[in-house]
Amino acid sequence: MFDLLIKEAVLPDGRGPVNIAIKGGSIAAIGQNVQGEAVEVIAASGQLVSPPFVDPHFHMDATLSLGLPRMNQSGTLLEGIALWGELKPTLTVDAVVERALRYCDLAVAQGLLSIRSHVDVSTAPLTGVEALLEVRKKVAPYIDLQLVAFPQDGLFRAKGASENLLRALDMGVDVVGGIPHFERTMEDGARSVKWLCEIAADRGLPVDLHCDESDDPLSRHVETLAAETTRLGLGGRVVASHVTAMHSYDNYYASKLIPLIAESGMHVVPNPLINITLQGRSDTYPRRRGLTRVQELRAAGVNVAFGQDCAMDPWYPLGSADMLEVAHMGVHAVPMTSREAMSWAFHSVTLGGAAAMGLPDPTLREGGSANMVLLQARDPIEAVRLKATRLAVIRGGKVLSRTAPRIAQLSLEGRPDSVNPAEYAPPKDT
Repeated sequence: MFDLLIKEAVLPDGRGPVNIAIKGGSIAAIGQNVQGEAVEVIAASGQLVSPPFVDPHFHMDATLSLGLPRMNQSGTLLEGIALWGELKPTLTVDAVVERALRYCDLAVAQGLLSIRSHVDVSTAPLTGVEALLEVRKKVAPYIDLQLVAFPQDGLFRAKGASENLLRALDMGVDVVGGIPHFERTMEDGARSVKWLCEIAADRGLPVDLHCDESDDPLSRHVETLAAETTRLGLGGRVVASHVTAMHSYDNYYASKLIPLIAESGMHVVPNPLINITLQGRSDTYPRRRGLTRVQELRAAGVNVAFGQDCAMDPWYPLGSADMLEVAHMGVHAVPMTSREAMSWAFHSVTLGGAAAMGLPDPTLREGGSANMVLLQARDPIEAVRLKATRLAVIRGGKVLSRTAPRIAQLSLEGRPDSVNPAEYAPPKDT
């Protein structure tokens, strides 16, 4: 007797229809001939079942705080930082916990079950750290939440930030963070990268730096991060987030830099929704897209994983915990519309994000964890195109969330009674 049996599912690698049998929180069997009694049966009916979505870059301490204390009128990164500076002294643990838990509820409904959140440690008291450590405990049964000690105002620029960062790590924060391009000088920025990487090496922790989130072609701290990653042997424990300045580097320098990033083994996490919104604000025309060199990094063998970054906070007035929206925007903003690239965009918010977070490979396989999402789509490209409805979200073999299929009811004379967006697609073999 299985706990759950999903019938006629299609997998992201194209296999299917297959049945997926789940027992005791694990996948007991996958295959066309898998049969048996089950406590619950879900009919996938040829629709996609994938690993859960992963967000390797978010700011949960600020989420859902839009309009506090006021709106970002310029829409710029710097005004967002200034607004956050005004909001921080008014934060309470209870308020941060309440907003974060509301966001986590939304995330589960969207099939987003792994999140890496940066939490500001620039100034004492460490309200955000205290709050998100509590949230991490509360959501542990259904979300893998990693926390990054992030000195938003600069490790050396903000008085006491380095001491606060170490205290946050001592409190149980998982990852060493930083923001070298926001230090007072390029030299201080490079010094911060070295200091942070050495702390991570000494403590055996991952590193995730906001790196060169700027339009400035001379902001080149990712070069230092790659060098320190190689020097200290940190490899896949390191993430360079944003790296938007790379869109402004000349091609010769980029051709030197990208192989160094690949050699280091670190990951790169762009955030399409936020990068194209915040960057290029001082441009007239032509206006830069604001997204890093995704295709060139991929071609060099670098793991690139898209992140959400923000949702309804001082930096971004939109956002919905929807990693398919993130992948969809990435396809447009890079741009990348080959079949391979669009499939990769789906991969970037599932397997790629898990790799960047250092999580176990979530590929659906016999003996693996029974964590998955049933989507109203036939394949990964269609899931990105439609930002597919999450029909069922499953963790440890337990259904956490269900959503009805998206079907519009029509009243058009001589036309069908309803329209299902998932049915409007080219034949499978095109």
